[in-house]
Amino acid sequence: MDCIIVPPGTEPKEVMPKRSERSDRVAALEQVRRETARRERTRTAFMYGSFGLVILLLVGAVAVELRGRNRGAGSSSLSQVKTYREVSQQHTPKAVDYSQAPPAGGPHNPIWLNCGDYSQPVPNENAVHSMEHGAVWVTYRQSLGRQVFAQLRATLPDTYVVLSPMADLKTPVVATAWGKQLALSGPKDPRLAAFIRKYRQGPQTPEQGAACTGGTDGSLPLNTGS
Repeated sequence: MDCIIVPPGTEPKEVMPKRSERSDRVAALEQVRRETARRERTRTAFMYGSFGLVILLLVGAVAVELRGRNRGAGSSSLSQVKTYREVSQQHTPKAVDYSQAPPAGGPHNPIWLNCGDYSQPVPNENAVHSMEHGAVWVTYRQSLGRQVFAQLRATLPDTYVVLSPMADLKTPVVATAWGKQLALSGPKDPRLAAFIRKYRQGPQTPEQGAACTGGTDGSLPLNTGS
């Protein structure tokens, strides 16, 4: 193989890129850098956007839950309670023709009705006296029978409550305190508990704290104790 002898000083020199070629290379690198930065911004925006969407969904779910709770709270509102201000505390041994059924106060028998549960209608005149002492009188339509009685009994307090049936009620259940009355849709109406909390021994009670025992079980004639 023949060898080629290169005279000194004639070796090939490294060819430097021209200025235009260097500019193109810098521009290409800058383009890559910009594209990488754009992709990074897009990825970051997507990540934060997804996180924000999750937060919005959570906030929306909480808002829906709160609205549901508020609707539930509204269902136990006492805004429909009727108030009777002209209710006499006069005692009378006679039968009274009340303007409400059940009555929300007015003239009543001198002997109060013992608080508790009754499977038969009770004398209005004695029950009104119990309300004067702070009891809530819960009446239910007599035709509804024992099942409704049991459902009501399970939800009522043990003291200062009278539970009894009444014929021809306009609504299935009625809660009555002295000067206050609320028609209810049934034993599960949430307003019943709210009514009892507010008006049992409530500020409208004329003789707050007076006895709800030691009276009559409803079997005494009205003229007893006159």
